[in-house]
Amino acid sequence: MKPKPSNTFIGLFCLLALTFCYNEAISARETLRVAAWAGYADADLVDRFQQRFDADIEVTFVGSDDDLWDKINSAGFDVFAVNTAELQRYIENDLVVPLDLANIPNHAAQLPRFQNPGAIPGLLHDGKLYAIPYTYAEMGLIYNRKLVKEIPQSMAAMWDPRYRGQVLAFNASNHNFSLVGLLMGADPFQLTDEQLRQAARELVRLRRNVLTFYSTADEAAKLFSRHDIALIFGNYGNQQVKALREAGADIGYVIPREGALAWLDCWAITQEAKNKRLAEQWINYTLERAVSQRLTDKHGLANTITPFPEERHGDKIIWLEPMRAPLERKRLWDRIISGEAPEAF
Repeated sequence: MKPKPSNTFIGLFCLLALTFCYNEAISARETLRVAAWAGYADADLVDRFQQRFDADIEVTFVGSDDDLWDKINSAGFDVFAVNTAELQRYIENDLVVPLDLANIPNHAAQLPRFQNPGAIPGLLHDGKLYAIPYTYAEMGLIYNRKLVKEIPQSMAAMWDPRYRGQVLAFNASNHNFSLVGLLMGADPFQLTDEQLRQAARELVRLRRNVLTFYSTADEAAKLFSRHDIALIFGNYGNQQVKALREAGADIGYVIPREGALAWLDCWAITQEAKNKRLAEQWINYTLERAVSQRLTDKHGLANTITPFPEERHGDKIIWLEPMRAPLERKRLWDRIISGEAPEAF
């Protein structure tokens, strides 16, 4: 007579079966891979999305446009945040796919200036939409009221020998060359080869004044608290201003007379996206009023759903445009931060 299995054995078998089924269900969940800037995918907002859409999210934060380019080219992402000027090379290299506005209904709630994608340079290519605006900011000049006695009127103040070792500049090839292009009176986005070399020499001169080149707003705030910083090139604009003031810093913020470069960051979906629908749901989710408002309330960034309270309409704002020779800018920038002398350019 065949022995009957014990209750203990049956219970163990059922437990193992349930564990297997649970693990299978977990592994069956979709995973959305997001590349974003600090503040664009806060942990609690990510958790809420995961619960609502029964999916997992892997967020990777980037520190510069060069860093983003390297990460997207190395594969492994579904959706990412990129400014309108940088977007062009992703389109040209077939790294992104067109979007269907019908799958992103919250677009209809965006502010009027973002309602017509055709009116924003860089969003359309061959009549197809490749990105949805999410947040924007101008890159002004932050100054320490304790060290800078007169309000600076130009970004050229960063080169002032009085501030040697007291300047924080941003670690990116594109904006730094465009900044110098503005000061040179040239088209900042279409610098010739000779103008790029001239700008490189000026950036080497700036290097003498720079304590370091930062990558994130949080990093800049920590450096400000630990060192005597006079001036900061505010790549994150009002986001940095808000963070510094909340930390007790006595600072001012100006848009220089030559104008300030300004970026418009958008969500785009990669060619390699495993689940385009889930990526569209993420974009649509970030355009919900409460989620977008978080950008302003917590991080000091303008969003595309509600008007920004401190927007100054009289300031000279220069929206980023596609650049000539971005790879040459990067090559020169790597040489600059490596310590090469002005004569090398």
